[in-house]
Amino acid sequence: MPEKAKPAAGADQTALLRQLPSVDELLLRPRVVAFADSIERSFLVEMVRGVLAQLRREIVSGEPLEETQLAAQVIELRVVRSVEQALALSLRGVINASGVILHTNLGRAPLLAAILDEFRQTATQYSNLEYDVAVGARGKRDVHTSRLIERLTGAESAIVVNNCAAAVLVTLAALARGGEVIVSRGELIEIGDGFRIPEIMEQSGAVLREVGTTNRTRIADYENAINEKTCVILRVHPSNFTVSGFTEKPEVAELIALGQRTRLPVVEDLGSGCLVDLSPVGISEPTARESVEAGFSLVLFSGDKMLGGPQAGIIAGKKELVQKVRRHPLFRALRVDKLTIAALEATLRAYLRGAWNEIPALRMMQMSMEEISARTDGFYKVLWAKVAGADAEVEIADGRSLVGGGSTPAQSLPTKVIRIASARHSATDLEVRLRLTTGGTPVVARIEDDRLLIDLRTVFPEQELALAEALAGALR
Repeated sequence: MPEKAKPAAGADQTALLRQLPSVDELLLRPRVVAFADSIERSFLVEMVRGVLAQLRREIVSGEPLEETQLAAQVIELRVVRSVEQALALSLRGVINASGVILHTNLGRAPLLAAILDEFRQTATQYSNLEYDVAVGARGKRDVHTSRLIERLTGAESAIVVNNCAAAVLVTLAALARGGEVIVSRGELIEIGDGFRIPEIMEQSGAVLREVGTTNRTRIADYENAINEKTCVILRVHPSNFTVSGFTEKPEVAELIALGQRTRLPVVEDLGSGCLVDLSPVGISEPTARESVEAGFSLVLFSGDKMLGGPQAGIIAGKKELVQKVRRHPLFRALRVDKLTIAALEATLRAYLRGAWNEIPALRMMQMSMEEISARTDGFYKVLWAKVAGADAEVEIADGRSLVGGGSTPAQSLPTKVIRIASARHSATDLEVRLRLTTGGTPVVARIEDDRLLIDLRTVFPEQELALAEALAGALR
């Protein structure tokens, strides 16, 4: 199709275009010159040209522009803002007031504070990442986390890759490439960003053998599917959905016994990676130790979900199988770096010390109603003092916090929330104003029943003052 003709510039537009300063003129402006020592000239020239190009588009499009907007000093300020925006960090902190603890889009589990010291030493100095100091020879990076994982799960051996999907990929590539993997149709899940278990399995070179139906799979379905091509029996824990009603699936003991009779490895994609029993706080999720002790050949789980550590995929279980996975060429492509190892080691050591309160995600999950109520009451008083004249309704109400992160989809925790309604702004507008707050930290909240909801369970105490200021600004 022929391109649409650009509208011809009228006489007034032509006059405005002629008023624009040249690139060289802008490069000599004082505030632009001030950037010369801190950024490359080519980048600065690119920024200047970009601002001038945008101004030309505005003029030609007929947007109303006053001559003062084309003054050199005004355009100079646009260049300065453009450079500052380009140099600003894209990845930055936010205040999570949504009540979703493992918020996938907000980086899932926040790391414990002690990791900063680990990062400082590991990142800014040389380390014994793959060096055995005791013998003075090359070592393996696995040792820094493997022994901790083995102790916490009861596994014979353990290795780490960059996420749980990678753990599934490399495990099936090592154990079942060219062969069949039996899995229930009811467990063919889709994980974040549209990635599906069958597609990951396909990339491993294994052939998917579906058994049963979406809602009912029996042990006989697995037995009948086993043939000379079968390499692995795979069980996928449905950590991001639930199936209720007319359902059935084999007991774990039945699957393990089948694997033993047929000499086939039984692998569990556990997903969320819970290391401690959280049933006392109302969260029912199987632990990695329970799976290992049940007899699964390998257990695969995430590091940044219920475990509360960095993004990682952990492969734990029988030593022979773990080593077979480790020797596969994909393992090197999917292994983790020194900072992930440092963060995971620090997190696992907190578990060994029983210092669960040092792990932010676990601390949030275990926060009592008394604690959340006291914090909410205190925050309400501070907030109301700032917004009393903002023509807004602010109240404390009962609510539910979500674990999130593809974990325990049907479970939530009781909480207290602050419900906000404004006569000046809709709940949607308030949510946008909080996210796009000027000069402050973006705030992520949620909306229910046309009210903005603030859940302090996921807000760090040191963020409360900034949150109150952001809310006051949004309500103005």
